[in-house]
Amino acid sequence: MADIDKLLRPHLAEVQAYDPVDPPELLAKQAGIPEDQIVKLNGNENPYGGSPKAMEAVANTPLHIYPDPLQRKIRQALSEYTGANADSIIVGAGADELIDLLFRLFMNPGDKMLDFDPTFGMYSFCARVAGGIVEYVPRDELFDLDVEAAKRAIDDRTKIIFVTSPNNPTGNLASEEHIRELLDTGLIVVVDEAYFEFCNQTVSHLVGEYENLVILRTMSKWAGLAGLRVGYGIMSPKLVNHIIDIKPPYSVNVAAEAALVASIEDAPALLKNVQKIVDERDRMDMLLKETTGVTPWPSFGNYILCQFAPGRAKQVFKQLASRGIFVRDFSSKRLVDCFRVAVGTPAETDAFISALREIV
Repeated sequence: MADIDKLLRPHLAEVQAYDPVDPPELLAKQAGIPEDQIVKLNGNENPYGGSPKAMEAVANTPLHIYPDPLQRKIRQALSEYTGANADSIIVGAGADELIDLLFRLFMNPGDKMLDFDPTFGMYSFCARVAGGIVEYVPRDELFDLDVEAAKRAIDDRTKIIFVTSPNNPTGNLASEEHIRELLDTGLIVVVDEAYFEFCNQTVSHLVGEYENLVILRTMSKWAGLAGLRVGYGIMSPKLVNHIIDIKPPYSVNVAAEAALVASIEDAPALLKNVQKIVDERDRMDMLLKETTGVTPWPSFGNYILCQFAPGRAKQVFKQLASRGIFVRDFSSKRLVDCFRVAVGTPAETDAFISALREIV
């Protein structure tokens, strides 16, 4: 019989996989409670869902016609929303697809990327799949970027630097000064602004100044379209064209296209929901500060990193899960005493805080 293991690319035979969150039905089964009774705060999802106009647009979209491979309509809609030129925008099946394409475009096996630990795990995962080497640059004691350490780590194989702002899961912002210092290295600098709408701070205005800058954003968080997988990048038109050359032409499906356009048209209503989430984040932060045994880190996203005494976070995580309340833990050594909780509805916050106080 054929042995497929002999045909695998060696670096993918036992690749370190990304650790995703489980779907609601599985979480409910694990907790032994009905699905409609779980409190799912582990995916940074929008508790208010997508726009009704987006749902209507999807329902009325013909499904037998391929999408536009050059994405003209959705790039124009995003241009009007962001203020960036349409030729500086590219849309992907989630920002994850664009992350993967950037590695395909720039990284040869053995090349390096710099990752500021702790942060979002998809960057290092895609680098490993591409055969790249991940060099972790530890963040400082406040989880800010250590730019000088990053510069020292650069060698002739380093190609890409990833920065998340606000950082996931720590919630803090990267300064424009630090981003400029990284851009001045001449390497590709990818700034993931997935949570832009929750902080309204961006470095997208630097795209015209730096050809090596890539801004990533998503419709998953503010617009509630996580299930449709649609994200976008803002970058130089030259880089957009290179990505179009290697991108699967129809990866953004027609349902996602229709929902994106309708969501942009309904942005004022969706941004009111964003403000509700920001207000609830501030309330949750206040309640956490009033809770003995937990320290919340300041956050500009739709989540809060909670820190506990050594050895306590895993215990609290498991006890919350047994009650049907699911938050996000991490394998990172830096976060061994922490978990991240997403901001949900006021009722979900109350359920989380009540259970947390009983446990701690």
